[in-house]
Amino acid sequence: MASASFSRISGLESELWPWLLLGAALLLVVVVWRLLALRRRRIRRQLDPRRITIKDIDGMLDGSDFERYLHRLFTELGYEDVYKTSTSGDFGADLVFADRYGERTVLQAKRYSPTNPVGLSAVQEVYGSMRVYGAQRAVVLTSGRYTAACRKLAAYNGVVLLDREDLEDIIAYFKGKQPEAAMETIEREPEDPPHPLQT
Repeated sequence: MASASFSRISGLESELWPWLLLGAALLLVVVVWRLLALRRRRIRRQLDPRRITIKDIDGMLDGSDFERYLHRLFTELGYEDVYKTSTSGDFGADLVFADRYGERTVLQAKRYSPTNPVGLSAVQEVYGSMRVYGAQRAVVLTSGRYTAACRKLAAYNGVVLLDREDLEDIIAYFKGKQPEAAMETIEREPEDPPHPLQT
């Protein structure tokens, strides 16, 4: 009788063993996932340019984190007089800084997904902010892409557009201790307009 109940218990243990292993594996996956999520959140909170990746930028909750990150990045690149404008009433500029040649530059930051392109309003706003901040140059920097109309308007108005690939290059140059190459990308000339508009 005792041996029959022992074999029944042994049979239950052998049936439960795979489920216990599966449960332990799932628990381990959840714990690792949670630790990675906490690490990503901490990196984003600190906005350390040496640690932030394009995936971290994609995961930022709103544009103000992206603006604060860019403020730190531009400061650490060596730009002078870098300041972040107030969140409300910024007149179309998120950062203002002096480039390597002393030209005051206004920058609008757009943390967009690659599938949601930046439109005309970004160029209109940053171009309009030039007078407010006494700037000679205007830049829009996005983690996404631009519409064709946005590119055309930027070219006609001399606004530099930096897209996702440019941002990835800037990050790589910064992390690779090549600040001059990052600045070259940021300070490049605007595209030439395709042709004069016909009236």
